[in-house]
Amino acid sequence: MSSSIFVAAALLLAPALGAPAPAPQVTEPASFGPDSQISASVQPSTTGYRVEVVENGYTSATYHGPYTGTPTTIGAVNAPTTLAASIAPQPLNPTATYYNSKGVPLNPMPAPYTPAGGLGTNGSLPRYMVESDFDFESIALGLYQEWIELDLFHDGLARFTDEEFTAAGLDAEARSLIEFMADQETGHATLLTNMLGERAPKECVYDYPYTTVREWIDFMQRLTRFGESGVWGFINHLDSREVGQLLAQSIATEARQQQIFRQMSGLTPMDVWFENGWPQSWSWTMLAPYISYCPENTTRLAWQNFPTLHILNNANINRYSPNDTAQDGSENVGPRIADPSVSNITASCENLNVTGYGCGPSVAHNKSEPLSFPGKKVLFQWDAPGQAVGPNNSYVTATTAGAPKFVGWSQQLNLTYSPLTVTGNNTGYTYQPEGFVYGNDGIINGTMAIMLTDLDLFVTPFNTSMLNPHIVALGMYQAG
Repeated sequence: MSSSIFVAAALLLAPALGAPAPAPQVTEPASFGPDSQISASVQPSTTGYRVEVVENGYTSATYHGPYTGTPTTIGAVNAPTTLAASIAPQPLNPTATYYNSKGVPLNPMPAPYTPAGGLGTNGSLPRYMVESDFDFESIALGLYQEWIELDLFHDGLARFTDEEFTAAGLDAEARSLIEFMADQETGHATLLTNMLGERAPKECVYDYPYTTVREWIDFMQRLTRFGESGVWGFINHLDSREVGQLLAQSIATEARQQQIFRQMSGLTPMDVWFENGWPQSWSWTMLAPYISYCPENTTRLAWQNFPTLHILNNANINRYSPNDTAQDGSENVGPRIADPSVSNITASCENLNVTGYGCGPSVAHNKSEPLSFPGKKVLFQWDAPGQAVGPNNSYVTATTAGAPKFVGWSQQLNLTYSPLTVTGNNTGYTYQPEGFVYGNDGIINGTMAIMLTDLDLFVTPFNTSMLNPHIVALGMYQAG
């Protein structure tokens, strides 16, 4: 076996990174079931980031809060040369001509039961490592996401008491499920680290917006939304098909996590027919404000940070009448892009046992009054570029777009536009458009990306990043 193949294979066997403090030791059986042929052994414990016990034996990092120092590096990482200001649109790939009108294989099969075509199907031994700068920067972004999920899922378990969880409708079994999801992130972080190599980003320190169990769960359903969609947006552009294969197997788990957090938030678990894919700069824009600081020499990212688009009347998911949400942005817990809805309100649906209006944790809820609807007037305020964000306040928001003219709604298979009416200095509104993917599947639903643009550029799920040079500000809309 060649050394390069050995390294590629060995990377998949590295120990877990960033795991929480080990649980109390238990006696492991040497086999499973009567006359089992499956052997087992007790695995050595691993050490992870600094932890402290706060509540009920759960652990979390020792500090969560803002960065107060002075950044030593500013801006996204750059290559030695940048070849153009943007990527020019091109016509259809001239080799994309295959069409099968007969319904049977048209070309010789390379082996029995093996139709001609496909990538990575010629018998070559897989190499599970990134193969380009695009791959490295994309997987590094994914690792930043996995690290925050590992910390975030643990933090709420350690921060809140049994009584607070019970009041939020989440029992010990629900907490155990969240702990299992945190453990999943240990595996995901290990996998992505192995595929990147020695310059893989390390776990950082984070600054979270929530003060209640409900807000924690709501924040997690938003964060896993951009974590999942951010991968769907780039996975099929990776040069390494092998990396894409393993990444798909991890992000499928994240999709389940997002659904579970929606259920725990009292939202409909599935409200779309297709999940939406986002360019890397969208998910990095949403993630970066929650990273306080990172260890010295942590690998930096090349992706853009857009200015924040604030949806002033984003529906409060905790209201039994979401149309009564305040119109001034005060029902988000803060100004950051994915901050959750305020939970301490008098008109709460959390403990309301009324069909169509209750929003406690449940397998599913039907809403008599939806969070949003076609024709809803949506109010905006957006930040100017040039603001410091992200780890160590060392990244800067930027845009290359002109004056905003349109609102882009990215959901399912569509990027839909509505006209923007500007009402003042970085303020304006639009009306939520109506549209359907297929049949009665309304385009706009769920937790989704929304943006201001200077052009209503036609893009599709495979080339959404072509819109980036035209984005003025980016936000997250709670449509359903």
